[in-house]
Amino acid sequence: MRVINLTPENKCLYYVCLEPWSKEMKEAGDHKSIWYENYKDKGLRVKLIEDDNGVISGMIQYIPIQHSFIQGEDLYVILCIWVHGHKEGIGDQRFKGMGKKLLEAAEKDVSELGAKGIVAWGLIIPAFMRASWFKKQGYEKVARSGITQLMWKKFSSDAIKPRFINPKKKPKKQKGQVTIYAYKNGWCPAINISYERAKKASLSFEEKVVFKEFDTTNRSIFLEWGIMDAIFIDNKQVRTEPPPTYEKICKLIKKRVDRL
Repeated sequence: MRVINLTPENKCLYYVCLEPWSKEMKEAGDHKSIWYENYKDKGLRVKLIEDDNGVISGMIQYIPIQHSFIQGEDLYVILCIWVHGHKEGIGDQRFKGMGKKLLEAAEKDVSELGAKGIVAWGLIIPAFMRASWFKKQGYEKVARSGITQLMWKKFSSDAIKPRFINPKKKPKKQKGQVTIYAYKNGWCPAINISYERAKKASLSFEEKVVFKEFDTTNRSIFLEWGIMDAIFIDNKQVRTEPPPTYEKICKLIKKRVDRL
């Protein structure tokens, strides 16, 4: 196995989370590539890992904390670490030590950049980005919000603990209409798929549904709301990972429309 940096030749693979075979990924639009171009000069780092046959099987992306959804100083935040785990395409590549090797490479990288530590978010349920896995790699719990734990590994004794940036306000239901509020940053194709499906679904209800979008790559918009990526139908949040089907989103919208 070999950890490598992102290159122009493998960008397209990175944009679809190593899933070029996925029909669903085609629904994600070009939001990830636009996000990358916006953040590549803000300290975004991306590393990939090749297996012994030269096949790219995993990735990690991390960014200075001031450009993330976490509050802190002199730290980097791991947005995601991913080893291909599907039967399709190159097949399941998990449980071969790739994730650990990627994490170690990222830790070494940010330490050499002068960061005082590195931060990760982890789920307490058996899914993607498990908190228990980070704990095994030496990460400590800092805080918890719902099913998400904030974890970190500090490199300096004077490192200050990071904190979640909590929502500042929530969307409000508007009289006489159904409003879809879509907050989109672009870094995650799964959320981008949900965004595109919600936007498409809103058009099928014509004037009864209003689609409002918020570009949270604009830091002031993100800090105003404290919401990085989310979809609300009126004042009710819709789960975006895994992406709900187009049909399910239409059904959720219709329930609200029928109440008008």
